[in-house]
Amino acid sequence: MTTLLTHDRYCDEIAHQIRQLRAVVTSGADLATTVPTCPDWSLEQLVRHMGEALRWVELMVRTRAEEEIPEEKVPGAAGPEGEGDAAALDAWLAETGEMVVATLREAGPDTKVWGWAGILNAGFWARRMTHEITIHRADATLAAGLPYEVAPDVAADAIDEWLQIVEWAQRTLPDDPAKELRRPGSSIHLHATDGTPDVNAEWVIDLSEDFVAWRRGHEKATVALRGPLTAVLLAFYRRQPLDSAELEVLGDRELLEFWLERATFG
Repeated sequence: MTTLLTHDRYCDEIAHQIRQLRAVVTSGADLATTVPTCPDWSLEQLVRHMGEALRWVELMVRTRAEEEIPEEKVPGAAGPEGEGDAAALDAWLAETGEMVVATLREAGPDTKVWGWAGILNAGFWARRMTHEITIHRADATLAAGLPYEVAPDVAADAIDEWLQIVEWAQRTLPDDPAKELRRPGSSIHLHATDGTPDVNAEWVIDLSEDFVAWRRGHEKATVALRGPLTAVLLAFYRRQPLDSAELEVLGDRELLEFWLERATFG
């Protein structure tokens, strides 16, 4: 169904995304500003959440955890004392990045580690953290009013992973809204208009059965979402409105909204 990026590529991207997130922190943006796409958080709270998640993963991979480690047991996860100190937050995030990338590289993709999606290796966490920080950097960047870009291979893999998470939630979490994602005879087509020769940036999602079925490719569907790959990614993760000028919805818009309302895990 999908071909993963290499473990080194994920590690490189985590390091890159952390540098980009640090640039937001030190840009002069108001750390107390509310993040529009995560309105329960300020910009600083979002950054601390991301750093805490990275340190949690680093500890689990480094210790080869066989079960979930409570977040309160992760050293340094809370970040620097006090609030509003961009320099301290930047230094903590830099240290966090060095730790997690070094640990993931040392472990390699096949080292056995607990994972919540039934994928019990360090490779799962390298991929998960790549896309966790890719999307949360979008949250931070948009809150700061700064431009956002992501590499095509990473953006496409983020859509793949999200589709896999939705299917996992359908199969595993009986009370998750994703269980409602069934419309016999209905399908969604995602079409990136700026795809590159080495990235097939189109998807077909079939909602006919109890669990979503999806594949990369170009086919007619009940509804299509078209636009630049980054915009399609952000819209599919509910970080950009469907009415954005660079996006086009063709066909049954209600079906796409039906999907976005229920594909909410994480």
